[in-house]
Amino acid sequence: MSAKSESGNPLSVLKSHLHAACAATALLLGAGSVAQGADLNALIWCDHSDPALLQPFEEANNVKVNVKEFEGTGAGLAIVEQSQPGDWDVMVIDSIDVPRGVEKGLFEPLPDDKLPLADMFPQVKMDGSTVVGGKRYGITEKFGYNTIGYNKTKVDPADMQSMAALTGDKYKGKVAIYDYYLPVIGMAALAIGKKTADLTEADLPALKEELLKMKANAKLVGEVTASQTALATGEVDILVGGGEWVTAGLAKENPALDFSIPKEGAVLWSQSLAMFKDSKNKDMALKFIQYIMSPEGQARLATSSCYWGMPANTKAALTDEQKKILRFDEQPGFLARAQAYPAPNADLDKKMQDMWTEMLQAK
Repeated sequence: MSAKSESGNPLSVLKSHLHAACAATALLLGAGSVAQGADLNALIWCDHSDPALLQPFEEANNVKVNVKEFEGTGAGLAIVEQSQPGDWDVMVIDSIDVPRGVEKGLFEPLPDDKLPLADMFPQVKMDGSTVVGGKRYGITEKFGYNTIGYNKTKVDPADMQSMAALTGDKYKGKVAIYDYYLPVIGMAALAIGKKTADLTEADLPALKEELLKMKANAKLVGEVTASQTALATGEVDILVGGGEWVTAGLAKENPALDFSIPKEGAVLWSQSLAMFKDSKNKDMALKFIQYIMSPEGQARLATSSCYWGMPANTKAALTDEQKKILRFDEQPGFLARAQAYPAPNADLDKKMQDMWTEMLQAK
């Protein structure tokens, strides 16, 4: 759920991460292999490779941050498994996936008293995932929503306050759907009055019916680049599963793009930082986490050239214009209506993926 951009090209915002959004971008900056010694080695999503974020930390601490981008938690954990203990110092990971790393014995507890927990939006601390066995192993750094992205000059913004607009006739053929099953299934659940955390196999028929209604209205169902490009170029006017991560980075080039948190709610995504237990540079790793969580670091991360998102720290040093684009002041209300990604067990997850495939293949 996140997008990438390079300055000067509004459509290059349309490459991605958030589960799929750093796809095809994995690279190692600096040396061709993991650096040793005093360098800091970070497994990250593309928003952390922005020099505007890294350089101030490197200069202040006389350290080189070597970063390797990856696509999704599974890919990140696979890199760790293929590495030697101590190769990596910090990792970006979906907040809901922090326990997976803890179960594998990868992460070092973080000191609560050295982190700005009191300054964070309470709803995104995600203590149910970031705290395991009474110890904090991750801290949420950035978040946002899979919701409705739209062109406010082409649709009635008032219509975007209800998910009913996604299945009605008014915008038939003007809709794109982000091809990632969990958040869009979560949106379908909200549309039929179900809580994302409570979904069971018994809900699948109703969810499938709602998804098929969305599909019937859609001009395309595409991965991040295709769906965002369709919205940015005017091929479609609405993106199901979009959000600030789609529209904020394009706001200067196309101020008509916006997002809504409809009355039914939205699906919350969040990413965390964790420190590796086997890190050879734990003091610097903690400094890096503290920098990312500082007001200055949060502002730079939130407005990364790769994709924008909401900073977890309420004191992020954003400009008034940046706050307006991110709709910073509206976050308490948005968060009150947001629900977490569905977190199905392995059996239900497979059934959800099968249902998604059936939806994609439906005529």
